[in-house]
Amino acid sequence: MSSINRAEVQNFLLSLQDQYCGDLELVDDKAKFITDKWQKDTIKGGGVTRVLEDGLVFEQAGVNFSHVLGDCMPKAATVSRPDLEGASFEAMGVSIVIHPRNPMVPTSHANLRLFIATDKNTGKETWWFGGGFDLTPYFPFKEDCILWHKAAKEACVFFGEDVYSNFKKLCDDYFYLEHRQENRGIGGLFFDDLNESTFGSFDECFDFIKKVGVAYTTSYMEIINKRKNLKYTENQRDFQLYRRGRYVEFNLLYDRGTIFGIQSKGRTDSILMSLPPFVKWHYEANKELNSYQKELLEYLKPKDWLTN
Repeated sequence: MSSINRAEVQNFLLSLQDQYCGDLELVDDKAKFITDKWQKDTIKGGGVTRVLEDGLVFEQAGVNFSHVLGDCMPKAATVSRPDLEGASFEAMGVSIVIHPRNPMVPTSHANLRLFIATDKNTGKETWWFGGGFDLTPYFPFKEDCILWHKAAKEACVFFGEDVYSNFKKLCDDYFYLEHRQENRGIGGLFFDDLNESTFGSFDECFDFIKKVGVAYTTSYMEIINKRKNLKYTENQRDFQLYRRGRYVEFNLLYDRGTIFGIQSKGRTDSILMSLPPFVKWHYEANKELNSYQKELLEYLKPKDWLTN
């Protein structure tokens, strides 16, 4: 078993943040990211929040790095690990949420993180990686869904034949709005407890994280470039804003990262950078919005995109 290499993970995450921001600025060709380095008195550590607003292609894009430490694991981090309640913790990660202007371009999200919990009595460290990526279309294209899941599978194939299918199912199950009985998007990959029992060593798990990071940006940039100049109507724009409401509902009601950030007394503006700049809730959607909704919901039902 290889040892925990905090510095290498942190350097990788920061370089990934730079890469994502550079790629997005190149695609947008107007707006630039602002960089906000922050620390907060209520927690140890800090982060670097980078946000692009009001671009030609992106209404808002946030790429956040954080590295925080605390004396007691928040409840959101011990749901599946009750044995770690009361342990001190260290968490570092990069999260990215993109809200495009054109409703033909899907919203996307990715998150890669490392947790280390330390038993206060024995000093034993327990580590695990988490993260993944998912796609939230408004007017979906089947070929984009296939491209997305093909990239997800290719990131997993080296690590075992069942890895993609297992992490895809976890993603479908996780990004589900119980109160709406709808999936948020078409899924991708999700994993929340990647450790020695998964791939055998810290280095192998870290290697998987690297492949997921590359798969996300490669596939999403291809989709953006295919869709960013497509024409759309005001009604289609209105539907995009209406469906963004589902994104807000999920992030505030269910998202573990949001809940962890709040419970650990993190920086609120950075935690909530995932929310879109404009959104609508219609009490009763009109006939045209309902037709868009009906078509979209068929895409959001979990399915095997690589054989259908």
